Amino acid sequence: MFVSISTTGTAENPASDLGFLLHKHPDKVQRFATAHGTAHVFYPEAGEQACTAALLLEIDPTALLRQGRGKGRSGSPDLALAQYVNDRPYAASSLLAVALRTVYRSAMKGECAHRPELPGRALPLRIALPAVPVAGGDGPGLVERLFAPLGWQVDARPVPLDESFPEWGDSRYVRLELTGTLRLADALQHLYVLLPVLDGSKHYWVAPDEVDKLLAAGQGWLADHPERALIIRRYLSRRWSLTRLATERLALARLAEADDREAEEIDNAVPDVPDAPETADIADVTTVTTVTATAEEVNVTGPTGPITAVAETAGAAEDGRERGESLAAQRRTAILAALARTGAARVLDLGCGQGELVGALLKEPRVTEVLGVDVSSLALTIAARRLRLDRLPERQARRVKLVQGALTYTDARLKGYDAAVLCEVIEHLDLPRLPALEYAVFGVARPGAVVVTTPNAEYNVRWETLPAGHKRHDDHRFEWSRAEFAAWTEQVAADYGYTVELEPVGPVDPEVGAPTQLAHFRLAEPATTEPVATTEPATAEPDAAGPAVTGTPSHDHAPEGSAHR
Repeated sequence: MFVSISTTGTAENPASDLGFLLHKHPDKVQRFATAHGTAHVFYPEAGEQACTAALLLEIDPTALLRQGRGKGRSGSPDLALAQYVNDRPYAASSLLAVALRTVYRSAMKGECAHRPELPGRALPLRIALPAVPVAGGDGPGLVERLFAPLGWQVDARPVPLDESFPEWGDSRYVRLELTGTLRLADALQHLYVLLPVLDGSKHYWVAPDEVDKLLAAGQGWLADHPERALIIRRYLSRRWSLTRLATERLALARLAEADDREAEEIDNAVPDVPDAPETADIADVTTVTTVTATAEEVNVTGPTGPITAVAETAGAAEDGRERGESLAAQRRTAILAALARTGAARVLDLGCGQGELVGALLKEPRVTEVLGVDVSSLALTIAARRLRLDRLPERQARRVKLVQGALTYTDARLKGYDAAVLCEVIEHLDLPRLPALEYAVFGVARPGAVVVTTPNAEYNVRWETLPAGHKRHDDHRFEWSRAEFAAWTEQVAADYGYTVELEPVGPVDPEVGAPTQLAHFRLAEPATTEPVATTEPATAEPDAAGPAVTGTPSHDHAPEGSAHR
């Protein structure tokens, strides 16, 4: 296997600086042992105007067989001849990618102790590989689709099966030359990821740590690559569980980068131990005592006049109180009742957390489709497990989909639904971000109805275990009084063409109201139902097990943390 990296220079920036970047002296021929052979690094030319560094990898076929144990392209121990007669010693593949990472490790990391300014400099580069295998489809076309979006000019010429018999056609190999002005570290990372992708067959077993390697080498370019899904799938040897994990982590990294935060700060909706009880508001885990009040006593007056409030004094909600249901259960009951009044069949659960409300919605025969959205990939994974989505009959599984997204982004996947639910979500946003959520949900997604619940700050004095001045949850950025919530709902309704009704959830205290306040928005003019558009496919690969937990929204707004459900 052979690859050469060439650059040009001037008297001020000599081309021989390539030796500093690669940490390999141009006047020496150096040898490096690898698991499957020997790598040689030498410089055919090294001057002020031009410099070329070449890597020649000699493969030991016996070592390859001993290490591979029948894996790789040969695939099966029964193909004895294929284990010895193959293209591994000659064609650029995962073997060459591993050698690049071994020999040019510091260069790939962008490190240069002697000339620290060099790694950040874009260089005019030319990379030549005489034989690159391309698995499946149009070889030169696939090479173009993979490298051109990264800033390379691609010259990929098919290698004929036999030049003496042109009628035999072309082989699956191409002669590849890449030219472009890039940082050397970026160029090496492109090769490290994309050579195995083109080959389509790694020489070693793909383990979960390959996800870390892919995301590290793909940092800064993989997330926005138009062939991202194909790259991830092929790099991870079509192992669907790892492909899904990489896609989730990449989506989370994009959201965190857009908000200038660490991924751990965003993916914080559940405890570190997946099977531990979920973090909840203090009110959610406290059995509440029944307090009676008349409808007149819980009416709320907004800044422009009275706003309707409906007291829950009978029916299922009252029965739930008598049984000592948690406030979280009473919220779900109230939300389901509000959705039933609208007749919504296709419902969004925005900030779905670990899927408690999604599960309740799936028990409603009226509901034909539920889309759960959360910024936390861990929460979505736990939700899928708790809902047993991988075991549902096909007809039931089609009713539910879990996708990753942030609610302060506009997201075409959320359009066309009958109703949306924001259950204990808005209080987890910084107040300056709230208008972004309003626009994304009420302005762009624009469902026919929106149900919003949030804590009533006035009721906090009734929690004996809650210190004065504290919020119910450490991640709450604010908690509103009834008047403040009423003012916000009235403003949103006026801005986006909705009507709104308020109702208390939980026992109503004559002085401070109910612990939770619910707003039921309805479009003044019913929205026209349209097919749900997607910013990218949110379905699993054809052979993948389990539900789809994929997809990223558009980047019109910055993300926020997930709600604790």
